[in-house]
Amino acid sequence: MIRVDQAGEYGARRIYEGQLAVLGRSPKAEIIRAMAEAEVRHLDEINRLMVERHVRPTLLSPVWHVAGFALGAASALMGERAAMACTVAVEEVIEGHYARQADQLGDDEATLRAKLEEYGADEAHHRETAIANEAELAPAYQPLTRAIKAGTRLAIWLSERV
Repeated sequence: MIRVDQAGEYGARRIYEGQLAVLGRSPKAEIIRAMAEAEVRHLDEINRLMVERHVRPTLLSPVWHVAGFALGAASALMGERAAMACTVAVEEVIEGHYARQADQLGDDEATLRAKLEEYGADEAHHRETAIANEAELAPAYQPLTRAIKAGTRLAIWLSERV
């Protein structure tokens, strides 16, 4: 559970880094930076948990390093709305992922469950922020978000296993 969450937060950080590399001076850059800061905070906390609980990272980390940045940069190259559409797609999948994980945890993991619920709320806020910033007006919004959601689900599945 912690391994896949670390991979996801690392991937999210890289997506936002890719978006900021392209849109760093755009009007939406500050919004993206704020969302990126939350992901860095999540990643730092999960990295601490990994050490504390002796969890190894996924062997796919180098792939997520490149793929996350590439997804962020590619979506941003399509424009600010497409970058926001990318956020909607990823965060919707991750929000559901955190909710499912939190539901699996018993009372003996109340602290971890609370963290996952907090992260899920942050992801929901990012999704809502992206929608408020015209994500749904991105060119080819539906096919774009479907493809990104499928890729995100695949990344989760792979990170759980490798």
